[in-house]
Amino acid sequence: MEELELSKLCLSHDTKAQQMLYEQYSDRLYAICIRYAGDRDIAQDLLHDGFIKILSSFDKFTWLGEGSLRAWMDRIIVNTALQYLRDKKRAGYEVEFDQVSENNFDHSDSADVDVVPQKVLFEFIKELPDGYRTVFNLYVLEDKSHKEIGELLGINERSSASQLFRAKKVLAERVNSWLKNNA
Repeated sequence: MEELELSKLCLSHDTKAQQMLYEQYSDRLYAICIRYAGDRDIAQDLLHDGFIKILSSFDKFTWLGEGSLRAWMDRIIVNTALQYLRDKKRAGYEVEFDQVSENNFDHSDSADVDVVPQKVLFEFIKELPDGYRTVFNLYVLEDKSHKEIGELLGINERSSASQLFRAKKVLAERVNSWLKNNA
């Protein structure tokens, strides 16, 4: 079923269409959740919460052409994950955002990641501390600027850049180690 028809049926609370929507998009949306949560159980909860928001918000969806339904759902899932991380931070479980100059990073430490399997790279990303992983996902995978990330997370741009720098450094170390052990 095409996106437009599926969205119209979901708007009218058609349970078969809602089930089809879940079956068609849940794997993709779960992958987004796991990128932000880093934990399968939490990702499953985020997916569930996100789908509740999606299904109850179809009156706010605007059809803009093929792919707009998927993009709209992606945005809801990302926002659900970010809200979880903000709540976690307020509860005192978040890594502190601190500032470091990216000039301190020796880019020669970064390895050629093309030979590392994608599954391994995603595992490395999943294992990053929450703050690092969140900024990395937003910057690299969601193509957000440091200013946008700062606004989404309630931090300043320099903190976003610092978290990205640290995430890249940790990932480069993990990739180099993997290459050394698997070359």
